[in-house]
Amino acid sequence: MKTKIVTVIALALIVFINFSIWSYVNNPLQLQPWTKTTMGVTFDPMRKQDTQKSDTFPSEADIDHDLGLLENKVHAVRTYSVLKGLDKIPELAAKHNLNTTVGAWIDSNLEKNRQEIETLINVSRQNNPNIVRVMVGNEVLLRGDMTAEQLIEYIREVKRNTWRPVSTSETWDIWIKHPELVAEVDFIAVHILPYWEGIAAEDAVDYVFDRYHDVQKAYPNKPIVITEVGWPSDGQPFKHATASVSNQAKFLREFLNRADAEKVTYYIVEAFDQPWKMSLEGSAGAYWGIFNADRQPKYPMDSDVIAMPNWEHWATGAAVFSVVLMGLFLFTRSSMKLPGLLFFGLIANLAASTIFWSVSIGAQQYQTNLSMVFWGILILMQVMAAVILLIETLEIAEVIWHRKTARTFQPLKPSPEFKYPKVSLHLPIHNEPPDMVRMTLEALDRVDYPNLEVLVMDNNTKDPAVWEPVKVDCERLGPKFRFFHLDNWPGFKAGAINHALEQTAPDAEIIAVIDSDYILSPDWLNAMVPYFDNENVGFIQSPQDYRDRDQSAFKSFCYWEYAGFFNIGMVQRNEYNAIIQHGTMTMIRKSALLEVGKWSEWCICEDSELGLRLYEAGYDSVYVKDSFGKGVMPDTMSGYMTQRYRWVYGAMQIIKAHWRSFLPSKNPVLTPAQKYYFIAGWLPWFSDALALLFTITSLILTAVILYDPIHSELPANAFLLPTVGIFSFKIIRGLWLYQARVPCSIWQSLGASLSGLALTHTVAKGTVQGLFTSGKPFMRTPKFEQHSALFVGLVTIRQELLLLILLSTAIGMMASLEHFDNFSGKLWIAILSVQAVPYVAALLTLLISIAPDYKSYNPELVVEETAANSKSKKKK
Repeated sequence: MKTKIVTVIALALIVFINFSIWSYVNNPLQLQPWTKTTMGVTFDPMRKQDTQKSDTFPSEADIDHDLGLLENKVHAVRTYSVLKGLDKIPELAAKHNLNTTVGAWIDSNLEKNRQEIETLINVSRQNNPNIVRVMVGNEVLLRGDMTAEQLIEYIREVKRNTWRPVSTSETWDIWIKHPELVAEVDFIAVHILPYWEGIAAEDAVDYVFDRYHDVQKAYPNKPIVITEVGWPSDGQPFKHATASVSNQAKFLREFLNRADAEKVTYYIVEAFDQPWKMSLEGSAGAYWGIFNADRQPKYPMDSDVIAMPNWEHWATGAAVFSVVLMGLFLFTRSSMKLPGLLFFGLIANLAASTIFWSVSIGAQQYQTNLSMVFWGILILMQVMAAVILLIETLEIAEVIWHRKTARTFQPLKPSPEFKYPKVSLHLPIHNEPPDMVRMTLEALDRVDYPNLEVLVMDNNTKDPAVWEPVKVDCERLGPKFRFFHLDNWPGFKAGAINHALEQTAPDAEIIAVIDSDYILSPDWLNAMVPYFDNENVGFIQSPQDYRDRDQSAFKSFCYWEYAGFFNIGMVQRNEYNAIIQHGTMTMIRKSALLEVGKWSEWCICEDSELGLRLYEAGYDSVYVKDSFGKGVMPDTMSGYMTQRYRWVYGAMQIIKAHWRSFLPSKNPVLTPAQKYYFIAGWLPWFSDALALLFTITSLILTAVILYDPIHSELPANAFLLPTVGIFSFKIIRGLWLYQARVPCSIWQSLGASLSGLALTHTVAKGTVQGLFTSGKPFMRTPKFEQHSALFVGLVTIRQELLLLILLSTAIGMMASLEHFDNFSGKLWIAILSVQAVPYVAALLTLLISIAPDYKSYNPELVVEETAANSKSKKKK
């Protein structure tokens, strides 16, 4: 009870610390206040749902409402067009004591230009003293819609028909380049927007006044009005300029106070956010308003600014979500020590906060139906990534901070009175080198067990020169060995060992299965069979082990990559009676095997599928991590990949056949721990599939960005957890657990990590194809293959190479893109680089696999060493 109270207090402290981090990040900004009335703002009354191409436009009541919001906050508004009812703005503005600078929109559409000019002239002739200026066009020359001479003709026409001051708005550099335009206007209407020039926010106000003074020096006798100046509160970064609420508030506060001091006439762009501008200016185009699109002020101008005013709601949601996660995962783990609980709680809080932070970003932005679907998919992927992250965190916590339990099994030394049940050992072979099988058979002949038969099942080997020597060896070794050659036999390996089951001696109680390359330790059966004294034990498993790890660097890396599963995963699963059965070094109670329906011939991982059925039938398992037999590993990268693909594809077949067993039920066939560990074992493979999906998505997004950088959005934050976060944690987890549980050096664990990463794409393919296809044939792992040539090896990893080339190209092109020469762009490059690592690992592992061996492999020497070790055990 005391331990639980301490745990609850400690986890509550973690939640409090996480909440404090949210508070710190959203600490109020203490900026120079602006307490006076703002001189002017640009004004467009369009609503969230309006677009420039639609036939709908704001009503007179909408315009009047907006101007009422601006009353007493600004002195004047500036408009851009006089069509679609906007010619009413000067009259309505006067009701609210607002001056107006009236504008006509000029572009390449001459017919519309004529309507704009004639309406502008009519409006400017109204007896309205609140109209203080008239603007003919906005950035016409910057867009290249017409020449300076054509624009001047429009300006002259308006000047002939009105007494009010007339100009056109252009950026500061356009005015510098066109003195002939300056000569035609009554004042210079200049746009100075440091954001669009990629200036960092801290330098932006100085930049505005430097450019203002440049224009002033160039034309000292002409009045200057800054008709657009501002900063966006959200959206994509542009070079060194970052759009955010805090940067907008900082820029405006500083600019307004300085403009007031220097007596500069200005119009802030803009009064209200305009989401429709995203299609023209990219995401930042929607967020220039002092008010958002819902007509709510983004922050006060005279007091502290909070970047996310409702951050407490998001932080509370993250805290509640993390508590739920901790409750689901932790409070059933009575065997975990307090440091493990705290470690898991910390990661759970960070994962929950990351998800809620991403959701909060999307919630504050203007979304279209398409972008909402996109964000929904990204958040769903983040949730999946968080689940995978938490499962791997729990594995670390359980391995490092785990109390030993009663299910830690050791090899047994049976008493003299122990009655040995008969064992029928089944040895399936298919097209195997006869010399290799001979060594396996001779090792079986030396097995020290009094009641044993060996059934050798040759499955569809076509060449008699391959299978007949095995038959001769069986006859030579005596009646304990029986050989069966099966021609055109269905069901692959499962079909062969099902036939062996039919040929098994009636009095045999235990079925044992090994692979054709395994050299058994003579004491395997003696040390393991006694566990069947417990009537509820359905199957017993010993680890796969290999005798050729010192043959080459490639095999050494593979050996230690395999070792992680048998020394970490299987040991931990055994604590909860949830191990994975694999088809060699396994023993099954024959009655249990017959009860659940023999081996499944539809599944290419019939061994794992049988283990799950035995659990569903209520049987227990035993796993002893001591090695009792050694086989040989794949000799080539192709064999290594084929083997892993078969394991993954078979697991997906199992999921599709047994998914109902993992659903909540009144009469569950699996324990909660068994459900968890099977799902936890499959999720890393889904993680690799998810990584492939993110990689393809990243490449598509990068292509879009390169094609149209202005209008493209980099969702780097949403990609951090599923890419950089999971990858980094995967590496840390592997190295940490290897040092804790696997008897290898740091360099060997790094080699294991490299070879494991090299299989990422293979696992992803196996996961996707296993879920959406069926009927893949059994894929045998070849033994004693010749080393592949470089070209053949490169063809083997052609898909990995293609993705590596595409990612490398994307990284190079992103690095050369000036628009994203900022933190967001560098973060995206980092994400692409992390995504490239597994494909680099595949290439490196291939090159290692074709390198010359350390030494030639001598199988006879291994057999002699195995026999000597067995004699040594007996003497002891």
